[in-house]
Amino acid sequence: MFDIRLIRENIEAVKSGLAAKNVKADLDDILQLDQKNRQLLVEVEQLRGQKNTANDAISRLLKEKKDPKEKIASMKAIAVKIDDLEPQIKEIQMKIQDCLLGIPNLPHASVPVGGIEKNQVIRSWSEPKTFDFKLRTHVEIAEQLDIIDFKRAAKITGSNFILFKKEGALLERALINFMLDVHTREHGYTEVFPPVLVNRDSMIGTGQLPKMEADMYRLKDEDLFLVPTAEVPVTNIHRGEVLNEEELPICYAAYTPCFRREAGSYGKETKGLVRVHQFDKVELVKFVRPADSYDDLEKLVGHAEKIFQLLGLPYRVLLLASGDLSFAAAKCYDIEVHAAGLDKWLECSSCSNFEDFQARRADIRFKGKTVKKPVYVHTLNGSGVALARTVVAILENYQTKDGDVIIPEVLRPYMGGKESLPWAKH
Repeated sequence: MFDIRLIRENIEAVKSGLAAKNVKADLDDILQLDQKNRQLLVEVEQLRGQKNTANDAISRLLKEKKDPKEKIASMKAIAVKIDDLEPQIKEIQMKIQDCLLGIPNLPHASVPVGGIEKNQVIRSWSEPKTFDFKLRTHVEIAEQLDIIDFKRAAKITGSNFILFKKEGALLERALINFMLDVHTREHGYTEVFPPVLVNRDSMIGTGQLPKMEADMYRLKDEDLFLVPTAEVPVTNIHRGEVLNEEELPICYAAYTPCFRREAGSYGKETKGLVRVHQFDKVELVKFVRPADSYDDLEKLVGHAEKIFQLLGLPYRVLLLASGDLSFAAAKCYDIEVHAAGLDKWLECSSCSNFEDFQARRADIRFKGKTVKKPVYVHTLNGSGVALARTVVAILENYQTKDGDVIIPEVLRPYMGGKESLPWAKH
């Protein structure tokens, strides 16, 4: 939720931040509603004071055995006025809330201003691999090895869904288990396995609703949504809670399938695994003290990078410009992995600091030794990491001239100790 006090106190800074995200919002209308709301609240408080005064006077008159009718009539008139104003206040506050829910988070001062062309590569790891033979794409590799069946997946559900099979299914499962093990055993995250259906309040809490409802899968007969990312259920674990400062940072790792409609709008890129409606992902979510959140963002990015380093996949880290940030993010790093067969950099992880934006919407606060009165936590999340693009990178970067695919060494214990695909040839 956007903090209306920021609009009141520094409207020009808000306008500048929204412009950096290429967003227009009628802030003047919001301020007019806010001013009217505060005026009515003051009026109601004054009326309640008058009502209390009248009530005290009635009590005195009764004790003195005097006629209280005039005061009773006065108190009833005041009560009628209060009853008339309270629905007006509620309606105005709902309008303000609806307006605020549509305003995105502002970019952090360290974020470059501009569109996608202003994204900055801040570091890279390893160089894209070179080969002395004609490379195949992951689609060709998967079909030749018979480990992914795109046609039957389309028959079962529709385009942009995946049917992993044989070693392909095992590779997917191996990657999920490997990533969860790294994040829980080496990085200190607590594993959770959340529901993959969430309610509207949960989606509002993390910022997917109301803006992006058209991109979500919603049940017809119930107001429930398939998760677009585990960020939604995991962040909402603590919705409406006041956390103990001594417990912070709270760090969760979760595997879920993820469901997104927007995959079908990218033309030729919908072929294969690059853009799909359902994909697996291990998500990392942090609840931290505001003073620590940007240090924790850098740590979070490092945890995602570690997965690609262990897999031996060349990658680069991009600092996203303001116009490329998500609705809820104040700062975001994308990690792109190079896919040799496609000769493209594919986003396989996105790590964001939302500051208190989600915490306001989900009402997640903390208090403790340094903070006696509850204040909002900062929330962060990152892909740790996303499939199926990581599968794309493995198949294309580890392909051999003979038509095999070498299994990254760290995955071999999860795949029966085998060193390459297909197993039938070895």
